[in-house]
Amino acid sequence: MNPLPVLTSPRLELPGIRHAFFTRQGGVSRGLYDSLNVGRGSSDEAMDVAENRRRCAGHFDRPGQALSTCYQIHSATALVAQAGGGGERPQGDAVVTTAAGVVCGALAADCAPILIADPMARVVAAAHAGWKGALGGIAEATVAKMAELGAEPSRMVAVVGPCIGPASYEVGLEFLAAFEAADADHAAFFEPGERDDKRMFDLPAFVLSRLRSAGVTACEWIGADTCADETWFFSNRRAFRRGEADFGRLLSAIVLE
Repeated sequence: MNPLPVLTSPRLELPGIRHAFFTRQGGVSRGLYDSLNVGRGSSDEAMDVAENRRRCAGHFDRPGQALSTCYQIHSATALVAQAGGGGERPQGDAVVTTAAGVVCGALAADCAPILIADPMARVVAAAHAGWKGALGGIAEATVAKMAELGAEPSRMVAVVGPCIGPASYEVGLEFLAAFEAADADHAAFFEPGERDDKRMFDLPAFVLSRLRSAGVTACEWIGADTCADETWFFSNRRAFRRGEADFGRLLSAIVLE
């Protein structure tokens, strides 16, 4: 089997830590899910999803059951995993560990995956930040959970993976109003749309701002727009625009060696 094509960040190339932002390439799924769909909540064939997840874990030289992901609910809930997830799907939106060999994963298809590491404390995490989770505090909750395990925000490195970019994320005024109701300064993450009743939202910049507010200054977006690049990424919004019945899910993952 050929190696899976992945994106990585120089920021996360740290001693004793491996990470990968997987693309949609290199799996066995077909049709709408072609080909590396890891979403157990999708309508894809369960055996194909299981094989795709096994391949992702194998990228880190780990068995499939070492991959730990949540049943994601757009919350601010970060969970600790000290063993692989296997078939379990606890509700939450971030997985944190201090255990070597546990592959912490976050699923996304336009939402922002976040990989975080404190190499000195040997604590890593993968989080899923859609707009609702980002506004609700999933980035801060993940940093806080890591701190409970001995990490320090000032030592943490965080990278936001492939997600819908600011040129692709058109929203209505009610969306803007929800953000302004939480904090008037959130208006800075919106630009005018093509119509007066539309705005363009910068999700990766907003997530980075939440990480910085939690004390993580060493952070960046990897720069890949899932909605704009069909060859490499699944996209919920692109599927919706086309009237497609479903969409695949991408995996972003990090592991302590």
